[in-house]
Amino acid sequence: MRYWLFKSEPSVWGWNDQVAKGETGEEWDGVRNYQARNFMREMSVGDLGFFYHSQKEKAVVGIVEVCREAHADSTTDDARWECVDIKAIKPLKTHITLDDIKADPRLAEMILVKNSRLSVQPVTAEEWQIICTLGGIA
Repeated sequence: MRYWLFKSEPSVWGWNDQVAKGETGEEWDGVRNYQARNFMREMSVGDLGFFYHSQKEKAVVGIVEVCREAHADSTTDDARWECVDIKAIKPLKTHITLDDIKADPRLAEMILVKNSRLSVQPVTAEEWQIICTLGGIA
C-alpha cells in the first residue's frame, strides 16, 4: 500500500462533498499537471490518501481510499488526462494545518512543504503515521 495527498479547494469540492459520495466515491478529475497525473497512474485500489483543503484552511481534514485505478478523465476529450476515483474513509479528529506540518521538523522533507502547489502527491509511510497521530486517529 502507498500513501498520497489530494488537494482540493473546499469551495469547489470539499470533504463533505466527498463524504456524500459514499462507497462509490468520485473521480479525482480536472487535474492538468503531468506530475500529478503520473502519480495517479502509480496508484492502486486500496491505497490511502489525505484529503487536504487548500486555499483558506490549508489543512489535512480526512482520509480517503483509492477505489478505482487510473482511467480517462471524464471532464475532457483529451486522452492525455487521467484520474483515479477516491472514497471518504474517515475525518481527522483534529485538522492538521500546513503551519502545523511546517512546524514539525519530522515533516520538513514532505512534498507539501517543498511543493505546496502540486495537487496530487505521494506521502511517505513515516509522514502518514505522524500526521495520523497528530490528527488523533492513529
